[in-house]
Amino acid sequence: MKKLLLIVVLLPILAGAGWWYFREQQLTDYGPAYREYAYITNGKSNTVSVIDLRTFEPAKTIKVGSEPTGVAANPKKNQIYAVNTGSNNISIIDAERQAVVATIGVHGRPYFVDVSTDGKRAYVANSGSANVSVLDLDKRIVMGTIRVGASPGLAKVSPDGGTVVVSNRDDNSVSLIDAVQLRLKTTIPICQQPGDIAILPDSGKAFVACAASAQVASIDLKSGKVIALIDVGKTPVRLTLKPDGGELIVSNFDADSISIIETGTDEVSGTYLIGTHPSGATVTADNSRLYVSNFGANTISVYDIDMGKMVAALPVGAQPDGVAVSQSQNYLLVLNSGSGDVTVIQKRVPKKKFEPGEYSLLTMIPVGIKPNNIVVKSFVLAPERHK
Repeated sequence: MKKLLLIVVLLPILAGAGWWYFREQQLTDYGPAYREYAYITNGKSNTVSVIDLRTFEPAKTIKVGSEPTGVAANPKKNQIYAVNTGSNNISIIDAERQAVVATIGVHGRPYFVDVSTDGKRAYVANSGSANVSVLDLDKRIVMGTIRVGASPGLAKVSPDGGTVVVSNRDDNSVSLIDAVQLRLKTTIPICQQPGDIAILPDSGKAFVACAASAQVASIDLKSGKVIALIDVGKTPVRLTLKPDGGELIVSNFDADSISIIETGTDEVSGTYLIGTHPSGATVTADNSRLYVSNFGANTISVYDIDMGKMVAALPVGAQPDGVAVSQSQNYLLVLNSGSGDVTVIQKRVPKKKFEPGEYSLLTMIPVGIKPNNIVVKSFVLAPERHK
C-alpha cells in the first residue's frame, strides 16, 4: 500500500516536469585521492555546509562566525574563506580536514572576500568602516588596512595581482588600490550605487554594475579613468565574464533580462528576456553555456551563447541565487536561498531516442537557514595524507 501511494504521489510531479529524469546515476570515479566539495554559507545558521561532489551527499556542517555571507576558495591552497558579517571576521577552513583552523578579525560589516591568483593574499571590503582589509594568507594576519569610499561592498583583485577595485555604494564611486605598495591610487566617481565588479583576464579593464542607474561602468585600470558608461537593463546586479574575457553578461534583476557587453568595444550586442528577477550566473569553461538563476521564478535558465538564445528553463527550489558548476562541468549546483537547499542538475547526452533532454535533476540537498553563497573546491590529496 505504501509503495502504491508513493507512485500515485509522484506521477503528477513527473508529468508536470517532463524534463526531470530519475535514474541510477553513474558518478565519475577520479581515484581514491581525489576530493571535490561545495561550500555554502548559511546566514541564519552561522554555519558552512559542505557537500561531497563525488557522491552528492552532505559531508559536514562547520560552525563559523555570525551571519556568514561571502565565501571563496584559495586557488593554490586547500583552504576556504567564509566572511562573517555579524562578527566582523573571516573563518579559514582547512578543506582537507573540513575544520576551521583560524579566524582573522577585520573591520565593520564585511560581506565578500576575494583571493589573489597566487593564493597569498585576500581582500575584504568593510562596508561599515569605509576601508579594505588586506590579509596575508600564509601568516593568517591583517597586513594592511586601506581607506576607501563610503560603504564599500566589494573588493576584487586583478588577475595580475597589481590592482584592487573597490565599489563604494554610498558615494557612487570606485577606489583603485595599488596592491603592491598597499596604498590608495585614486577614487573616481562613476554611476549610481555601484556593486558587482568584473576584471578582464589581461588586468587592463574593469567593469562595475550600477544598480540605481541601470548602467555598467568601464574603467581603464592603467589610467584610472572611466572609459564608458554603458546603458543596460533595470537594476543590474551581477556581472558574469566569459572565461575568454570577450563578453560580459549582465543580470538585470528588475528588467527580467540579460545584457551582453562586448568587452573590447564597450557596446551592448544584445539584450534578452531570460526569466523573472535574474540574479546569480555562471559560464561553462568552454564559453558555450550561460546558467542564470531566476530569483523570482524558481527556475534556472540555460542560454546557449553560440546560438544566442535560451534553450531551457529548469525548475529548482525557492528563490535560487548562487550557482556553480562542478570541475567536470557536468553538474550544475543551484543554491536556493528561500528553501534552504541545493539543487543538483546533471548535464548529459541522451543515450536513447525517447529519453528526456540533456538536463535532468540528480538530487536536492538540504543545507542551513538562509544560504547566501556557494563555491566549489577540488584537489588531490598528497600521498602522505591519503589513507
